[in-house]
Amino acid sequence: MIVGVMTAQLHMQGITSLKEKRSIVKSVIGRLKSRFNVSVAEVEHQDNKTHAVVAIAMVSNDTRFINQQFDTIINFMQKDGRFYLGQIERETFNS
Repeated sequence: MIVGVMTAQLHMQGITSLKEKRSIVKSVIGRLKSRFNVSVAEVEHQDNKTHAVVAIAMVSNDTRFINQQFDTIINFMQKDGRFYLGQIERETFNS
């Protein structure tokens, strides 16, 4: 069993309220969950209007599959247009 974990920083400009930011983050999380069948959660900067960090996790028996999925997810998020992707960290664990 191989577990893949990725964190991605989201930077949003022109956001004036936490409600607006949370709406965007919630939408992104829902779209990632439904399209890629992964676990996703906002894990940092919940009270910051312009930044968010989301963590994405998946389990597979193939490291290449996890890396391909993460690449596809990054491309999907880059095309969103409501935020800019900042630092991305990826790890895989064998158990």
